[in-house]
Amino acid sequence: MLPPSAPRPRLHLALVEDDPLVAESLSDFLAGEAYDVHACPSGAALRALLPQQPIDLILLDLGLPDEDGFALAAQIRAFSPVPIIMLTGRGADVDRIVGLELGADDYVVKPFNPRELLARIKAVTRRTTPAPAPALLTPLAPPSAPSGLRGYQFAGWTLDLALRRLVQPDGTLADLSTAEFELLTVLVEGHGDVLSRAEILRRCGRTSDAIFERSIDVTILRLRRKIEANPQQPAFIRTERGVGYLFATR
Repeated sequence: MLPPSAPRPRLHLALVEDDPLVAESLSDFLAGEAYDVHACPSGAALRALLPQQPIDLILLDLGLPDEDGFALAAQIRAFSPVPIIMLTGRGADVDRIVGLELGADDYVVKPFNPRELLARIKAVTRRTTPAPAPALLTPLAPPSAPSGLRGYQFAGWTLDLALRRLVQPDGTLADLSTAEFELLTVLVEGHGDVLSRAEILRRCGRTSDAIFERSIDVTILRLRRKIEANPQQPAFIRTERGVGYLFATR
């Protein structure tokens, strides 16, 4: 069996919550979902944390003992674009509006289901994390080379056509099915061009029909989960709506 794909980096969350039981419960839950959680019991603790630790998202309880959460959010937004999700027991429309106008990315009213909060965290990070720019596609050797290494490199990945394998940036092999490898090869070799589903099937040596064309979409989803840092915002395999797919390079 081939080694599993390399794990994605854990995101760092700052949880600003003065209730120790709530902070501990949320921290344990989010840690179990592969987040690194830095609990801050006050606004002062958050201010001390931010210069020392890069934070990907702030969960901010508005009912803090030492200061107004709205004012703290405004101060953070004045010097940092870090996403903020406000947590509060106040559900009035005016409070939501004020929070969003101050620069919050979402607003969650207590009590809430932790899984709802998790879904909102994922949604905010998808919106606010830019897709990485793909690196220049580099041939390993001319397609006419009679032997030896043939294929392409992109962003640390190596598509080895001679050995029919995809090598990850950490040197291990990606676990690709035959269909996934063939589809990736077609997309990479056609880089820069938008390929319709029918054209992809033709280049794979298959007859185009509705069933096979739908299978392309499923295989694309699987490939994105294996090679994209964020499958929801793909940097390499782009969708051209109503047309087909594009393997993007600079």
